[in-house]
Amino acid sequence: MSLLDIPDVFIGSTDDGHTFVILNRRIRDADRLLTDAGFLPREHHGRRLYLLPPGIAQDVHERAGVAMYALLAHTHDLVDLSWTARWSPDQPAGGPDLHFQFGDNTVAVTASTTAARLLLEQHGFVPTADGASYRPRDGLDERGLLGAVTAAEAHAYTHGLSARVGLGIPIPADIPASARRRSAAPTVPQSTPSARRRTR
Repeated sequence: MSLLDIPDVFIGSTDDGHTFVILNRRIRDADRLLTDAGFLPREHHGRRLYLLPPGIAQDVHERAGVAMYALLAHTHDLVDLSWTARWSPDQPAGGPDLHFQFGDNTVAVTASTTAARLLLEQHGFVPTADGASYRPRDGLDERGLLGAVTAAEAHAYTHGLSARVGLGIPIPADIPASARRRSAAPTVPQSTPSARRRTR
């Protein structure tokens, strides 16, 4: 199973700057909610995919925020790891404080500040042998890796630290096929999320 298949809704970014939304369950009115926010629907490797082309950071941020809030009315099982939709008028120029990179069933993390390194260690990430980056603790499956990154990234946001999550997807055509079948029934709101992220 891919980490994209775990939550009901996964929001991410490709390396070339597209924002995408994947629905792993049918959600009532999702097509209208997402297309109204400017996302373009397409069938891709057996899954319904919604794409927002690269654009002005503030505009992408607002469109993705509208879509996310609308979807949260139907499910709280939503993960948002899109770097393209991150925008703030107070965000300093330059690279992120934390850079998470998924690949080969693990995550490599670099931290550019002491505060970012301390935050990673609070979340159980350990320095690599050369000290250049961090990795999650051993024994985590895809769900555990996703939860670790989601928790650390959300915590970073509350401390004013910037983060970027690379999913290892260069362009939309490289988004993998779904590993699970979508339910035919609409979802109902859930009381507790499995891997919830901050909201805008």
